[in-house]
Amino acid sequence: MTWHQPRLFRVLCDLVNGEGPIITTKFEVFEASLLQFYEKVMAGDKIIAICQLGGEFETDKDGSLSYKGGDAHAIDVDEQMKFNDFKTEVAEMFNCSFNAILLKYFLPGNKKTLITISNDKDLQRMIKFNGDSATTDVFVILEEIVEPDVSNMPASRSSRTTLSESVPPVDVVDDMVDGNIIPLGASLDDVVDTNHIDMNIDDTQIDLPDEISPILPLTGSNDEKHVKTAQQWQNTITGVGQRFSSVHEFRELLRKYAIAHQFAFKYKKNDSHRVTVKCKAEGCPWRIHASRLSTTQLICIKKMNPTHTCEGAVVTNGNQATRSWVASIIKEKLKVFPNYKPKDIVNDIKQEYGIQLNYFQAWRGKEIAKEQLQGSYKEAYNQLPLFCERIMETNPGSLATFTTKEDSSFHRLFVSFHASLYGFIQGCRPLLFLDSVPLKSKYQGTLLAATAADGDDGVFPVAFAVVDAETNDDWHWFLLQLKSALSTATCPITFVADKQKGLRESIAEIFKGSFHGYCLRYLTEQLVKDLKGQFSHEVKRLMIEDFYAAAYAPTPEEFERSIESIKSISLEAYNWILQSEYLNWANAFFQGARYNHMTSNFGELFYSWASDANELPITQMVDVIRGKIMELIYTRRTDSNQWLTRLTPSMEEKLEKESLKVRSLQVLLSAGRTFEVRGDSIEVVDIDHWDCSCKGWQLTGLPCCHAIAVLSCIGCSPYDYCSRYFMTESYRSTYSESINPIPDFDRPAMKDSSQLAVTVTPPPTRRPPGRPTTKKIGTQDVMKRQLQCSKCKGLGHNKSTCKETL
Repeated sequence: MTWHQPRLFRVLCDLVNGEGPIITTKFEVFEASLLQFYEKVMAGDKIIAICQLGGEFETDKDGSLSYKGGDAHAIDVDEQMKFNDFKTEVAEMFNCSFNAILLKYFLPGNKKTLITISNDKDLQRMIKFNGDSATTDVFVILEEIVEPDVSNMPASRSSRTTLSESVPPVDVVDDMVDGNIIPLGASLDDVVDTNHIDMNIDDTQIDLPDEISPILPLTGSNDEKHVKTAQQWQNTITGVGQRFSSVHEFRELLRKYAIAHQFAFKYKKNDSHRVTVKCKAEGCPWRIHASRLSTTQLICIKKMNPTHTCEGAVVTNGNQATRSWVASIIKEKLKVFPNYKPKDIVNDIKQEYGIQLNYFQAWRGKEIAKEQLQGSYKEAYNQLPLFCERIMETNPGSLATFTTKEDSSFHRLFVSFHASLYGFIQGCRPLLFLDSVPLKSKYQGTLLAATAADGDDGVFPVAFAVVDAETNDDWHWFLLQLKSALSTATCPITFVADKQKGLRESIAEIFKGSFHGYCLRYLTEQLVKDLKGQFSHEVKRLMIEDFYAAAYAPTPEEFERSIESIKSISLEAYNWILQSEYLNWANAFFQGARYNHMTSNFGELFYSWASDANELPITQMVDVIRGKIMELIYTRRTDSNQWLTRLTPSMEEKLEKESLKVRSLQVLLSAGRTFEVRGDSIEVVDIDHWDCSCKGWQLTGLPCCHAIAVLSCIGCSPYDYCSRYFMTESYRSTYSESINPIPDFDRPAMKDSSQLAVTVTPPPTRRPPGRPTTKKIGTQDVMKRQLQCSKCKGLGHNKSTCKETL
């Protein structure tokens, strides 16, 4: 249903003034029922949640969503309400299972992105976002669609929902010759192209019975699972004299009739003006003939023998269903459940239609349905020129560019929004994490990303690119575009990234004066890979612990102690470390500012967004990522407006922990600005240079406990000696700009478009057969336990295959 707040306000006001109209409609009764909440809402921090279920979303021309149909109930919600209580009340109100519903709402002024409510914090955010409004719409989405009357239909064996028959068929034109057998599930437009010129034929040879033939009863199946579907479609063909607006309509209704009555048929004649069909079963007299009425486009059944001697010719093998037919059946459900699995499709088609598909038929049908819903993958690549233009038009200051190969196939796409660039330059530390994630789309590819850390140590996306393959040249191109986008940045940037893939050379060449900290995760993998000796799981674990200790060691002395420990385990590993350019990864020697961030996979949140959307066409995937960044900026900006501290919450907590260590420290005052602090160790603090010999201040950007002790003695506030990037004001600057939607980017370009003549085709790479890998290689794989013999203690075998016992 569509909710009209002005109408609600007028009804409420009329009722309060005693001038209300006579309430006669269901809608007015519902409006009037909200009156009891009105005073509560106006008196305190409460809102009325209009919970709606059973309708559907429609997309308007500007890309916004509107909700049509369904039922609605009202619940008053305040800041004290817990999420589980709210969800329980909604579930009870609509008589649904608690675990079967999802709750979503729109942000104020944004009808294009639905926000999920999944915990107490989400619920409180919804209340705060809608604090200026008396009501908010909450959309209840069922994860399982339960039929209201299930007395005659057993539950599906599938863990998912059952299908709806109201899905429109899909038109696919294939070549067909007379006499060929047409599978039961095939879309009737698969048979013939009805768009060619009609021809007049003589129908006088056909004998018309005096009256319409009776309806053929449902036969051939005693399985009650199929009763509902059969009842829906068994009367689509009624007999001689029935008329249809076109051949296409007749074919589609005939297909549904055959499915309902569980028999297969084949075409004897099939063109734009006549159709003759007989039962596939040998010797069965069932037959139907329809042709065009003279001087009209109407199709009429001229002859029909409704009798089956084959008892319905029940055929349930997969040959009955084509891919397009499966797609037409599952398309509507796929809109609601994008993760609808092929095995569930197989179960549901069998449950409702009595047709047994195999896994690959279901998978292919799903692929066709996805393309119908999401658009063509090929067309998405061709839209890239206009798409990039629209990004920069709607978000001035952004950079969106692409390149193609000599054959016009897609090569690379780079996107960085103005809000991200501005936020990074104004509020984030000059620290970027470079990493990649493989895409599992139809044409594969790789996502390259540059993410930053905001003042609360949250992930802040800065730029990303989609490339056909991850190569040295691709990373070089990505960094060139990033340099162009960050042209106004003045501070040297510290990068945390792998040293492979040409990154070491490209960073040094493109970002002169910057710093490159090697990712500790990649170094660990490389270390274990390069070791030739056999080491037990426990030895490897100890070696990696020492390696991490060496990386985090703040002083050269502690670094030496850690690598000496490695040397006692393996001289080979010790020599590897000495040759690994430790100046680029060890805290004791690194010249850049990493703030103790040692690995490049800091942006896992961003990578998960790409992974969730990577099966979409490329333009839609980018737009989903844009929507996620837009939501992230809005949410964090709103949250930060509630903060009352000078530092961001996480940094405030870290400073507090350091302050608790001050009690056991002794400060020796000095006439200058350098002080000695005694505790478990003796450290020297230089206030003017923000330096402590423990290196904690320099590595984190926050005063260490020694510095806090000195500052307390000389009457200075520790907050004045914290990095500006951790201040709440800097955090708010990071999220001060917004990302705008990109409407209508799929419309044809205007004639004066600079990209009009550019054609982009998909890359030649295609997804290989088989299930795609989902596990990304990481440090945990390095720690995989090796097989060890319990007798000889050797590696790579067990006691049953030990050669010493043979």
